[in-house]
Amino acid sequence: MSLAVIYTRAQLGIDSPLVTVETHLSNGLPGFTIVGLPEAAVKESKDRVRSALMNSHFEFPQRRITVNLAPADLPKEGGRYDLAIALGILAASEQIPQDQLNQYEFIGELALSGNLRRVRGSLPTAIACGHANRTLIGPEANAAELAICQDTPILTATNLLRVCAHLHGREKLAPPIAPEQLDIHYPMDMSEVKGQPQARRALEVAASGGHNLLFYGPPGTGKSMLASRLPSIMPALEEREALEIAAVKSVANQKLNGDWRIRPFRSPHHTSSAVALVGGGSNPRPGEISLAHKGVLFLDELPEFPRQVLEVLREPLESGHICISRASAQVEYPASFQLIAAMNPCPCGFHNDGTDRCRCTPQQISRYSDKISGPLLDRIDLHIPVGAIPIDQLQQKPEGENSESIRARVKQTRQRQMQRQDKLNANLKGKELAKYCALGKQEQQLLATALSQLHLSARAYDRILRVARTLADMAGAEALGVASISEALGYRNLDRAKT
Repeated sequence: MSLAVIYTRAQLGIDSPLVTVETHLSNGLPGFTIVGLPEAAVKESKDRVRSALMNSHFEFPQRRITVNLAPADLPKEGGRYDLAIALGILAASEQIPQDQLNQYEFIGELALSGNLRRVRGSLPTAIACGHANRTLIGPEANAAELAICQDTPILTATNLLRVCAHLHGREKLAPPIAPEQLDIHYPMDMSEVKGQPQARRALEVAASGGHNLLFYGPPGTGKSMLASRLPSIMPALEEREALEIAAVKSVANQKLNGDWRIRPFRSPHHTSSAVALVGGGSNPRPGEISLAHKGVLFLDELPEFPRQVLEVLREPLESGHICISRASAQVEYPASFQLIAAMNPCPCGFHNDGTDRCRCTPQQISRYSDKISGPLLDRIDLHIPVGAIPIDQLQQKPEGENSESIRARVKQTRQRQMQRQDKLNANLKGKELAKYCALGKQEQQLLATALSQLHLSARAYDRILRVARTLADMAGAEALGVASISEALGYRNLDRAKT
């Protein structure tokens, strides 16, 4: 039979749609044609496949070879189709049996020698293959990340010959060995933080409800130190969340080790571009906000980021995902992250630090703070001042509560939210806010007065309600009270400064 059908998968965001590789051998002058919207790297697979087959001691058919990658309107990129194309040629020329090929899917880039090389985005392919009830055969170089997907039958091989031996039934391929899972251990602990009771409290609130947080104050007061310890008080990832994070890393071509269950903490430099932050490029790749999915994105020296870079954060902060549109395709990446930012109060950093070191003019201070737009500031729930620590307290040994005990409380608070509404308070919207954040007359009057005096937006109003709901959950209260509303309002310090 001169027609063979092989299954593989493309890469589209963190999705992996099915691609059917149809190979036909026909009479006529020898030639090799690949159709189905292949880009340059896919077109070049003709030479890789030809050399790999010949160097693996197979016969390369001297006939007209047509390979169709269906569906034809799906862009194909990379070398991930090499193995499927090579097997299609071997099956069409009857050098390997076709009777069991429909039970498998194949990915892998071929070296000229016939060895299999690592491909990007193999984990989403493994997950999708499992949903289709097929077995995935891929490169041994991808074994560590493929083994993470335990619901999919997976086999790995080092070269084309071993794959063919398996299909002939002569030598069975082995499943990949999962990497040893490392204990979830955070080297940074909250017990190392000296003083700063309000900032510590705000970190616990942020971790409990999934809220965004901004620290501001003079340099050297511990803003970055506090932010870097947020992951240590957040609960462990669920299996589904860990797989989502691992899939993003796989698409970004980052190797997955035994630490894939640890929440990500991304801290890009302020010279990062908008594309680096949210993702993109001619062939879209995930950016820092997607690599921080289910974890923390820390932006230090927030006003030093170009304003146009910061503005691109506005939509993903609300939606929890980023959609990148190109002429050829539209790609969506998850971006459900917690934004933690730090900034100085002025260009020199010493405004209102209790000394006379600041020489910045009011215009310079205003221009510096205005780099953070109102719409972006609205999306940050907690604005926390971090002041200098007295010398006597700095010289004492840290005696604060450790991360483990705080994490236990955070976990308990999150469990209350999940049992009540099946989501964190930071994600409440519309009718859910009205249902779970109902206010009494006294609380309504308090909020109305505060909104009128501070000129807060409707978005800020909703975020105050979400923070108040978290504070009530931390206290074990069913309804929002004056205390939780007042404390939530107290965390909008920068709104107060702008009025």
